[in-house]
Amino acid sequence: MSANLLPDELDLSLSFAEMRMDDLDQVLEIEQRVYSHPWTRGNFADSIESGYQCWVLRDAAQLVVAYFFMMLAVDEAHLLNISVREDSQRRGIGKMLLDKVCALARENAMRSVLLEVRPSNTRAIAIYQRYGFAEIGRRRAYYPAAGDSREDAIVMSLPL
Repeated sequence: MSANLLPDELDLSLSFAEMRMDDLDQVLEIEQRVYSHPWTRGNFADSIESGYQCWVLRDAAQLVVAYFFMMLAVDEAHLLNISVREDSQRRGIGKMLLDKVCALARENAMRSVLLEVRPSNTRAIAIYQRYGFAEIGRRRAYYPAAGDSREDAIVMSLPL
């Protein structure tokens, strides 16, 4: 896909699909490129096998451009992982993913969406805030970080 497509043109060539195990090679490649501490194949496989909401966004060539994993619990959806391929970032795809997350949460009678994000991930925080998520707390030393250190998690919530 050409890197200079406009967002409106791009949207027409993208389609959501439930994630399959054979998507994991592409998902892992994205995950390893965009995160300093990526999920493992086992994390992804366990999420699919557990029946979580696991979705990919594919381009016209059927390549995975983005994905998310969401767990539904009682009346709250927990967004576990959301990622956009590096060469597809800054095109509104993150918003498309969040739109799908919220639509699925509403379809399943969830009252809110919860997520954790690293304080150092300022781009993601800005996207979540623009979307309407608000910080509701912090989890101390939640994420592994460089060396043997840990990084807090900002807990954010969006009422539906």
